[in-house]
Amino acid sequence: MKGPAMDLDRPRWVGRDEVLAARPEAAEGLRLTGLWVVGSLEGLARPTIAVVGARAPSDGGRKRAREFGERLTRAGACVISGLALGIDGAAHAGALAGSGPTIGVLGGGHRHFFPPRNRDLAEQMLENGGAVVSPYAPDEHAWPSNFLQRNGVIVALADAVVVVEAAARSGSLNTAGWAAARSVPVFAVPGDVDRPKAAGCNALIRDGATLVRDAGDVFADLGLAPKTSANSASSPSCVDPLEASLLAALRNEARSLDELLERCATETGPALAALVRLELEGVVERRDDGTWSAEPA
Repeated sequence: MKGPAMDLDRPRWVGRDEVLAARPEAAEGLRLTGLWVVGSLEGLARPTIAVVGARAPSDGGRKRAREFGERLTRAGACVISGLALGIDGAAHAGALAGSGPTIGVLGGGHRHFFPPRNRDLAEQMLENGGAVVSPYAPDEHAWPSNFLQRNGVIVALADAVVVVEAAARSGSLNTAGWAAARSVPVFAVPGDVDRPKAAGCNALIRDGATLVRDAGDVFADLGLAPKTSANSASSPSCVDPLEASLLAALRNEARSLDELLERCATETGPALAALVRLELEGVVERRDDGTWSAEPA
């Protein structure tokens, strides 16, 4: 059984000074008395980079977000995001693949975790030394208006913000607005001018955000040094052995988690983490009956 520090339904209250001790200047003036926290805030001692974007991204945007999350984490950063579907979830999953802590900020209370589909991802973040935090009391519902303030909390915890993909009207632009108001660097990935999902990022660049093509551009601007080898840095989509094993088991038949554990000779935690990463990439699907499936090779 999990202890209180790891139970998503039992957050603890952490005062402002403890939450923001590592970055008091970035948080100056923010109306924040503290946060409800599950997990560890030790990641705040690292350079912290928010990676945000569309909830319904393109396949390329989703993969790029995962790449940013993994490479930034391997460079020693802590990835901050909103645990939403799409870009946020992919960035968190990438950070897990990079074996570092990542912190998610909810738009409601922990006991009304939203979106429910990302609860497994949140559990993996906690097991990997990260945290799930919220400015809202545990029983507060995730009302649409809450997410604007949530975006401000993301910025308060971040040394920089990367917008991977966003439409012209996007919550990510609100996050960028918080960052600009607080002089937090904003980076944006450009896209085709005719593609609606790139319109927000293109507008940010037009208005002064720094154009970035990949995580290497963020490293250069912020002075981070990637800790991966030259080969891994140039090929971010390296194959994870467990992911490959799970995919092989699912190619021709849907299987339950227990069947996958037996066929792949692995434990529940690592298997679920790998399955969540693959689900976020759109490679596998969790069915209504609880089984998992993948597209045939």
